[in-house]
Amino acid sequence: MKKDMDFIDDLIGRMTLSEKIGQLNLVTPGGETLTGAVVNTDVAEKIRTGRIGGIFGIKSAEAVRVFQDLAQETRLKIPLMFAEDVIHGQKTVFPLPLALAASWDMDLVRATARVAAQEASSIGIDQVYSPMIDVCRDPRWGRIAESPGEDPYLASRFAEAMVEGYQGSDLSRSDAVMACLKHFCGYGGGMGGRDYDAVDISPVTLHDVVLPPFIAGMRAGAGSVMASFNTLNGVPMHANRAVITELFREKLGYGGLVVADYTGILELIAHGIASDRADAARLGLTAGVDMDMVSETYLETIEDSVRAGLLKETEITAACRRVLEAKLKLGLFDDPYHRLDWGRAAQPILTAANRQLAREAVAAATVVLKNDGDLLPLPAPESGKIGTIALIGPFVEDRINMNGTWAVAALPSTVVPIADGLREAVGNAASVLTAKGANIVDEPWLATRLNVHDWKELSVVIDVRSPEAMIAEAVATVSAADVAVVVVGEAREYSGESSSRTDLSIPEPQKKLLRALKATGKPLVVVVMTGRPLVLAEEALLADALLVAWFGGTEIGHGLADVLFGKTEPSGRLPATFPYCLGQVPITYAHRPTGRPTPGRFQKFTSGYVDLPDNVPQNDGLYPFGFGLGYGKVAYGPPRADRTSLVGDDRLEVAVTVTNLGDRPTLETVQLYVGDPVASVSRPVKELKAFRKVALAAHAVEQITFVVTAADLDFSVAETVTDTRRRSESGAFDIHIGPNSRDTQAVRVVWDEPQIEARRS
Repeated sequence: MKKDMDFIDDLIGRMTLSEKIGQLNLVTPGGETLTGAVVNTDVAEKIRTGRIGGIFGIKSAEAVRVFQDLAQETRLKIPLMFAEDVIHGQKTVFPLPLALAASWDMDLVRATARVAAQEASSIGIDQVYSPMIDVCRDPRWGRIAESPGEDPYLASRFAEAMVEGYQGSDLSRSDAVMACLKHFCGYGGGMGGRDYDAVDISPVTLHDVVLPPFIAGMRAGAGSVMASFNTLNGVPMHANRAVITELFREKLGYGGLVVADYTGILELIAHGIASDRADAARLGLTAGVDMDMVSETYLETIEDSVRAGLLKETEITAACRRVLEAKLKLGLFDDPYHRLDWGRAAQPILTAANRQLAREAVAAATVVLKNDGDLLPLPAPESGKIGTIALIGPFVEDRINMNGTWAVAALPSTVVPIADGLREAVGNAASVLTAKGANIVDEPWLATRLNVHDWKELSVVIDVRSPEAMIAEAVATVSAADVAVVVVGEAREYSGESSSRTDLSIPEPQKKLLRALKATGKPLVVVVMTGRPLVLAEEALLADALLVAWFGGTEIGHGLADVLFGKTEPSGRLPATFPYCLGQVPITYAHRPTGRPTPGRFQKFTSGYVDLPDNVPQNDGLYPFGFGLGYGKVAYGPPRADRTSLVGDDRLEVAVTVTNLGDRPTLETVQLYVGDPVASVSRPVKELKAFRKVALAAHAVEQITFVVTAADLDFSVAETVTDTRRRSESGAFDIHIGPNSRDTQAVRVVWDEPQIEARRS
């Protein structure tokens, strides 16, 4: 018989204060990927004495069983909950979250999370610290790699899909895991793009930009949330009762578990709001953080604080209840071992089906930015027209970088390198010549930093040859070929946690390589490996075709070959703006208008940059949000509204005709944006409100219809983070449709007293 909430009531009634506090202690016994200097000690003894509620960082079913056995020796036999950072796959590694968001394909996103849940749960993992849904508009921040990008609507749909994939329809199933929405909240807006730094945003930005993905994830049923490292308007999130409890729990209705991030409670001392460990623990608990990760401040100080009258036992009981309820939902009280299926754990995790999904994800995430003269796709190997391919760059034989950041359980040996993928694709039909051409970076001190997590295999190795010798070899190789595919970009730890950058350029050794190869006169296909938007102005001039392949994971070699030879249509669209230059960041398409707008080139006393030449965008990026090319040529007709005057809760239908002018099928992501040109407050110039990814046969003509409701028109009116409401105003609205946020056509409608029936995040 399954346990229920009555069981939890009875269990809490039998628990001592010490046992309740033990449930709030979340620890790691240590491992290869840590995000702080502290690890926990005496873990086994603390489990036996009921002083640990959860463990993260476990990599094997055997270890999970050992620790769970110890929990069954305690007085009340309360099971442990096991968690792991499963960010974009467990053993089968999918493209980075930013790359998955670039697919604009939520069915695909959901499927990748489902596979990750199946693989992680097979070794006993109950909870994954994912999805990361911090909206980010400053690509200097390294953790944009884990983010869905710059837009709250796209991030909201991403959050829903990830939660549904992880948790399924029944969280108690042995192949389901509890999602954890992170990082709550504002983490993507740190000052200067620096990790862990202060965030200072208005209540309106909080409600219109930061919170929507968390609300969407909550409504999708996410069982847990992780607090963020940053301060929000002066208050560290691990002590922010106004946002965690008063807003998210009480006003928005979140009822799940809140966990700290790595030593986040202890760091309240460094933030300057707690005088000691006990003070930090009191602040964290009263803010609404249920589980203390790693620092053990709860374990060591809360009982004394209760005795001193500084905390009430009811506060500890409430937090303990949420921990126990999470374990109940996971089915752990019915069978603590039900995710430990030895048959499942012993089976090959990297199944053919999982690899195929990863391969498809690479193509779906790859964004083509330039394709002069239809250089791509390259001739199919079977056509006999392919010739000799030069495959150049420091990543072409690489395995370890291909998984990207936060692939903590992955084995580089399972990755298909780019060179292997291309060689397999061409078989005997063509020659693939390779040369390294350049180091990823030349500076030894920087290589050391980028190798921070590489105990077994280095991701950045400085060649014993001189840079000049490597370039000479690459030039000779390209000169002997018909076309060059040049793979350049960041090392995997150039993006990710604690990997902020002051320069968004491709490292100089690789830029020198590209310049030298351009001089050969051979066609250049430039493939960029990255975990963030980069400044690619020079690369866009040097390349005949330019692709962003991100970090594609396990099947990068096969997936990229599919794209290059046209076996699969590249259908990625940018989830974040690629700036023209560093000085433009932070940057977003959804900016508010200024009273002195730029005419598109520099003009004195307008909003722009005095040092940008007239032939480049002043305030727009080089490649806008939503941008990406396919191999087909798609034309858009003007949007057509079924009416131009609406009132109250009317529904507006807007249609657009899209035509594939090409001779091959293509995939097109049709995007709808709404602009509010005259309102009581200055509104963003346009905001994404809907999109649809459609398959178009050669020469096909399709009508795509969207429905716009009053919920797509509203915005926040907020004085404080908790004192907020939504407002919809009468007036004119511009409905934009196009292939990206820049190249849209619009139809204007007038909506009188729009009424919201059901708000959508």
